[in-house]
This record gives sequence, structure tokens and C-alpha cells, in this order.
Amino acid sequence: MRKGNKMKHFDTAIIGGGIGGLMCAYRLCTQAPGMSVVLFEKGHDIEKRACPIVAGKAGHCIKCPSCSIMEGLAGAGAFSDGKYVISTEYGGWLPDFLPPEQVLDYIEQADAILQHFGAPAERFMPNNELKKKCLAFDLHMSQAQLKHLGTDANFDTMRKMAQFLKGHVTILTDTNVTDVEKASHTVHYENAAGNGQLSAAHIVWAVGRSGSRYFSQWCAQNGIPLQNNQVDIGVRVELPSILWEDFSKKIYEPKIWYRSKQYGDVTRMFCFNERGQVVVENTAGVLTVNGHAYVDEAKKSQNSNFALLSTIRFTEPFKEPIEYARSVAGLANLLSGGSVLVQRLGDLLAGRRTDAKRLAQSTVRPTLNAVPGDLSLCLPKRQLDNIVETLAALDKIAPGTMNHDTLLYGVECKYYSARPACEDFALDGCKHTYAVGDGTGFTRSLSQAAAHGLYVADKILRES
Repeated sequence: MRKGNKMKHFDTAIIGGGIGGLMCAYRLCTQAPGMSVVLFEKGHDIEKRACPIVAGKAGHCIKCPSCSIMEGLAGAGAFSDGKYVISTEYGGWLPDFLPPEQVLDYIEQADAILQHFGAPAERFMPNNELKKKCLAFDLHMSQAQLKHLGTDANFDTMRKMAQFLKGHVTILTDTNVTDVEKASHTVHYENAAGNGQLSAAHIVWAVGRSGSRYFSQWCAQNGIPLQNNQVDIGVRVELPSILWEDFSKKIYEPKIWYRSKQYGDVTRMFCFNERGQVVVENTAGVLTVNGHAYVDEAKKSQNSNFALLSTIRFTEPFKEPIEYARSVAGLANLLSGGSVLVQRLGDLLAGRRTDAKRLAQSTVRPTLNAVPGDLSLCLPKRQLDNIVETLAALDKIAPGTMNHDTLLYGVECKYYSARPACEDFALDGCKHTYAVGDGTGFTRSLSQAAAHGLYVADKILRES
């Protein structure tokens, strides 16, 4: 504790400033104005978040101490494509713990809050004709009402929400929580001013994916059982936007899964970005790829991109799926000299690496300055076989997907954070300590993370 300072006490401490943490704070401060709330965020204030690549100041990832794409107030979602899924069909596992109609109601409540801060009201609706087209080739498309906020408009919405919260709760950015004492609810933290501590009646873990490793370690140290046996590994596909316009103009995101005939594994196409850009993410030093798309016409590209990931569910005795995925992505970083790889599909099928000369001949111009290489040297054969087989299936509903110059970037991973043992999201054996969002293994979308934050806030209000 800082010398001469008496330890402060708050009614609620929220660890993590992503959309789940922000929604939780919003509900508490608007429904109980007298409640004292402190929110910790490891990364920068949203106003100070700027990726050197996106800003045009660097041609490749320079591994900033705090990755502004992944960390900072408003979380990784602030720089995401801003897709808001209004459905319980996908986006997380909250319907496993709450009635689906209640989850949907909270998703709608969160959407209303986002609209209050400037998010659009327009929605893409489900399309059974496209679903039928997929089924003809054993491709299975999930359906949902969907809103596309856009990377730029989404960031502005989150900026306005954060600005509101600054007037109602204590927000500590660039502040790393180093420990939480299970019994006393003392939160230890460090920032530029030194080490500090405070206490809170209620603790909310809303750490997001970048904080999932630390949260898992904390649970293990405090005897809270964890469950996690799934990880998704694959590539980001980039191709001419016109190829998928039949889908994107009607539903925006084609979210399709396919079961391979060779292994029986599921591979998922999702995170579609129409006329977007492929970007790099830095999660605790490991570089992976993702995609963005802007509303501003001037920022759009001629390409669309999407994730194509193979799902792996491990069995006993293996218990480290996140470390497995990080090691695969780390191989790509190693092969690329500290970056990420890109390869033409035709080169992959021909068993040769893409080099600078071959990439320059590509009719698909890459939107990310990745290193030309050979993905077969880092992606496991089983996952790569699944990806190629799925691309062949997708080519039947969007001819041209399997073209020689289709670009594959790697590695892309989705870590599904270890889920702690809970009772109505209160951690096992921890009084008034709760788990929220993607980083705690309950959600995997903006909408369900936002809904989860509101639900836990209402639980705190009832218990206070």
C-alpha cells in the first residue's frame, strides 16, 4: 500500500474493462448511484489506444508492452469488427446456465444501452434460403439477428460509454491486478504510481481473453476447480469480396460449420469481415491474426476475410489446451522471424512455400504485411487437412473460394478460457466473488459478454 494512505473500501471492484466489465459497472452506477465502484484495466485508457500498424507508423507488429488491439478500456471488443449477435444459438454458453429467453432479454437490454451511446438500430435477419443452399452440401449455417457496428463506429460507441462511466465510477487504467485475497477481498495492484491495495464487498472477474491465463492461475492457487478442454486453431482466409456477396449483403456474417469426412472433426467459418483488413494481435507475446471491417467507405478494402478454425477437444490426461494453441502460433512466429505467415492456397496444395515473388504475382492483394511462408510447417496435419476439406466444401456455395490466389494467414486461434466451478456465477467457495465474460469461459461474443455483465450486476444489486 502507498505510504501514508489508508486502504480504501469499495462496494464493488471489477477486474477488467471489456464490455462485460463496463456493462456491469454501468448497471451498478445507474441503478444504485450511491454504490462505490472501482474498475481495473491493465491496458490503456480508450482514448490512448492506438496500434502502430493501424496508425501507419509501423509495417509490422513491434510488440508494444500493452497491445492496444487486445488490451485497454473497452477490451478487445473495442477494435473488433463490432458484430453484435442477437441470438442464443451461438456466441457463448450462457444458455447452459440460464433460461435462453432470459439470456436473450439481457442481450436486448445491452443492445439498448449501446444504442443509447450511438450504436445503430439496423439488423441483418436470418435467411432460410441461404441455410438451405448450405445444407445441400452438408454445410450447416447458424442463424441469428445480427448487427454490424463496424470497427470505427463500434470504437466510438465504446468511447462514449467509457466517458459516461468516468463520471460515475473510479476507473484505474494501466493498472495491473497482482492478487486478490480470497477471504478478505483485498485487491493488490500496481501501476506507474507504485503498488497499492484496496478492499471491496463484491469482486467481479471480467478479465477478457487476454487476462484468462492470469485468472486461471489465480483459481488454481485458491483451490477453485477449472474445466477446459477445447481450442480452435486455423487460419484467416482472405479473398475478393465479390465471392461472398450473396451471403454478406443479406446476413452480413455467414457462420458455417462443417464436419470433415476424413476425421469427423468440426471446422467453423466465422468472424466474417466484408471488405475488411487482416490484422495482428499480440496476446502475452504470441502473435496471431484476426480481422477488422470499417463502416467508413474510405477505409474499406476490395477483400473480405474470415476465420476458418478446426475445433480440438482434448481428453485426459491433457489439461493445457490454451498452451497447445499458443505453441502452434509460436511456431508461426518463429518461422516468420517474429511475425505471422501468409500463404497462397495454390502454393499450399502444391506443397511449396509462398515466397515474396509468388506473393507479388497474386491477384489477391494482401491487406496485412505478413511474411510469405509455408503454413504446413507450423499447423498440425490434422487441422490443415480439415481446413482444406472445408474450403473445398465452401467453394460449392461460393465458387472461387478455392482459387489458387486465395490467401491464408496463420496462425489464428480462439482460446476458450478455463471455466471455474460456480454457483450462479459466484466462484466456488468465494463469497460475493463472481466470474463474467469470455475470459472466464462463459461467453465468446460481445453480446453474451455484455448480457453477462448486466446479469451479474443485477445479482449484486439484489444481494447488497
